[in-house]
Amino acid sequence: MLDAILFGGKKMSFIACITQLYFFSGSTFTECFLLSVMSYDRYLAICNPLRYSSIMDFKLQICLSLWPWLVGLTVNLSGVLPILNFFFCYDNIIDHFFCDISPVLKLSCSDTSLVELEVFLFSMPLFILPCGFIIVTYVYIFLTILKIPSTTGKQKTFSTCSSHLIVVVTFYGTLIAKYMIPSVGHSSLINKIVSLLHTLFTPLLNPIIYSLRNQDIKVALKKMVGQ
Repeated sequence: MLDAILFGGKKMSFIACITQLYFFSGSTFTECFLLSVMSYDRYLAICNPLRYSSIMDFKLQICLSLWPWLVGLTVNLSGVLPILNFFFCYDNIIDHFFCDISPVLKLSCSDTSLVELEVFLFSMPLFILPCGFIIVTYVYIFLTILKIPSTTGKQKTFSTCSSHLIVVVTFYGTLIAKYMIPSVGHSSLINKIVSLLHTLFTPLLNPIIYSLRNQDIKVALKKMVGQ
């Protein structure tokens, strides 16, 4: 993808394109579930602190780490495998900087309506259910924080989940703009800009956001500002 951006184009085989499409969409689904797992972890730590160690044992940690990848990479096959049987008789130039589902389907001269329906039916629950779960957990978290008597305690408790909340907002914000807002009337350039924000902006911010809670990072930033 970086080679295509830097040098204005990249030749790749059909299988390589489908492989890129599979891992990109699969990792997107996986991140939706990983963010919901992280919200559940914050919920247990804040709403049930005394039971956290007994509930979040090693076995549960392994399960919560593996099932997002298994679900994301398995369900994703339903939309990718049918494309292998499509005929591509139009221009073989993808008007995008990576093999996304929409520009790939536009190149096919086969009937893509069934695949588009499958992608929609599988994508909506995989996007909406984790997002809904995150909203519910944070409602309980906020209600628990409001019950804390001291302002310092409220701020300290909220700071433990603020980084995750920022990542959720940036991830789902770009995701909704990319896939859920109708693209009718949008230019190809706008769609590519939104895709670039989703694929580059959010991952770039993640380590920065999570590092801000690190005391060593805070000390280093204060020294830089002081200089």
